[in-house]
Amino acid sequence: MGHRDESRCGRLKPAPHYTRSMATQATTDIWKGGDPPPGGGGFGGGNNGPGGRGVSRRASFTGLMVLLAAVVMFFAALTSAFIVRRGLSNDWVSTQLPSVIWFSTTVLLASSIVLEFARRALKAGQRETFNRLWIAGSTLGVLFLIGQYMAWVQLKAQGIYLATNPSSSFFYVLTAAHAVHLIGGVLALLYVTVQALRLRLGPGKRTAIDVCAMYWHFLDGLWIYLLVLFLVWG
Repeated sequence: MGHRDESRCGRLKPAPHYTRSMATQATTDIWKGGDPPPGGGGFGGGNNGPGGRGVSRRASFTGLMVLLAAVVMFFAALTSAFIVRRGLSNDWVSTQLPSVIWFSTTVLLASSIVLEFARRALKAGQRETFNRLWIAGSTLGVLFLIGQYMAWVQLKAQGIYLATNPSSSFFYVLTAAHAVHLIGGVLALLYVTVQALRLRLGPGKRTAIDVCAMYWHFLDGLWIYLLVLFLVWG
């Protein structure tokens, strides 16, 4: 029995060495940090693996589609009110579009083209080109907002105000509504610009870039629609 007990104790002797190894490993992990979780460092935190990014991307585009549908319904309601008021009134006086409107329209279309080239440059792995083009497109977006403000200033200089006649009222309301949505787009563009300059454009943020570009293209189309509306009915 004594011999068996001694053998058993002998087999248990390596246990302190094993314990010291575990303690050493734990201490090393605390100081140096353990292995990173798979798929970490993406946009939006948690579920950043390929499957998670796919779900996040679908959710982002679904949210965008819902937003665009709401904007379309909003402007459709304003358009209906515009056409009905135009047809029922005898006090409608057409509002001549300010000359700066054509410059602003050119700037807005140019910004959309530049942003699309930027998006394609990023897909091709040309990050420096993307940064330059995206910053240029964002700057053009801000320039359009300044041009829109100048259009209102020109109308004011001509003595045309919000309450001057129904046509001018709708011009101010529709262009102001478009400007509010455009301000949201500009803020999104500037957010992407900051992330690009900080070199934080991972796969998740590329979804944000695609969403921003699509929203901006939509606002371009909406602006052209408003111009046609005023040229034909205004």
